[in-house]
Amino acid sequence: MENQKSALGLDGNVTALIGYIIGIVALILIFIEKDNKFVRFHAIQSVLYSVGFIVVYIVAMIFITIVTVVLGTMSETLGMLSSLLYLLLVVIWLAWFAGLIYAAVKAFGGNMFKLPIVGGMAEKWSS
Repeated sequence: MENQKSALGLDGNVTALIGYIIGIVALILIFIEKDNKFVRFHAIQSVLYSVGFIVVYIVAMIFITIVTVVLGTMSETLGMLSSLLYLLLVVIWLAWFAGLIYAAVKAFGGNMFKLPIVGGMAEKWSS
């Protein structure tokens, strides 16, 4: 199924790869891809993964900002701790990026690789 042509006219595995790398392509594929279930699955998974990342990142940013404001006013030592918490945002971004690259490589290889949490939802919604 991954070697079938997609709605974009490309091989399915190439289209799935592009969907992970360029998120807007994945969003468009959700609406225009009707025949190739492989491409549709990876498009939905890519969008869900990216939206999930954005939600987690925003929540972490709000939490860290609140902690920074509270701890920053208490003392300089506790302010250093809040600065270290900002590294958490970098770790979250790196984890998301590594997962995205891994899923893109798996999709290009023709695997129906399911990411944790969003993979099951994508499988249900792509049917």
